[in-house]
Amino acid sequence: MHTPVLKKLYQEQVVPELKKKLGVTNPHQVPALTKVVINSAYRADTDKNLQAEILKEISKIAGQKPVVTHARKSVSNFKVRQGMPLGVMVTLRGAAMYEFLARLIYVALPMIRDFRGVSNRFDGKGNYSLGIADHTIFPETQGDGSQRQNIGLDITIVTTAQTDDEGRELLRLLGMPFRKSSAKVAADAATAN
Repeated sequence: MHTPVLKKLYQEQVVPELKKKLGVTNPHQVPALTKVVINSAYRADTDKNLQAEILKEISKIAGQKPVVTHARKSVSNFKVRQGMPLGVMVTLRGAAMYEFLARLIYVALPMIRDFRGVSNRFDGKGNYSLGIADHTIFPETQGDGSQRQNIGLDITIVTTAQTDDEGRELLRLLGMPFRKSSAKVAADAATAN
């Protein structure tokens, strides 16, 4: 059975490193990845062809078919009726989750123009959300002659971490390119000189 590269990295390097940093001996106390949720919303008046295109592109990125999300209630100001399709969502777990994160961290994020790292803000419970404005940074979406409408994505990484610091350290050890804070950049520049 094939073990994803990122999962092997987690088991062989990240777990021992986190055990030392957190001062725990039980490997079940070490933060782990639970799931990755990819969400893409679109306007209520989006035509059916574009909706199908978004569904197709997200399924290419995720590696599995997403579900269509619908409006729970009507909102007249936004011209939304209950039951209207408003977006697509897919939840990745296990090997698919590790494969997607490896493509995101090592292939897609470095393709962003003038990339300086991702924000290091977490939700207060050790989970991380990331917004991507253009889906074409993923290589599997290129070269197929589709409409090339930019599709925005929201990616949420859910962990078992108890605090933001534990979650940040887990993702940092997995290779997530967090942006350095301005104070840390100034300190690094001072030590370099």
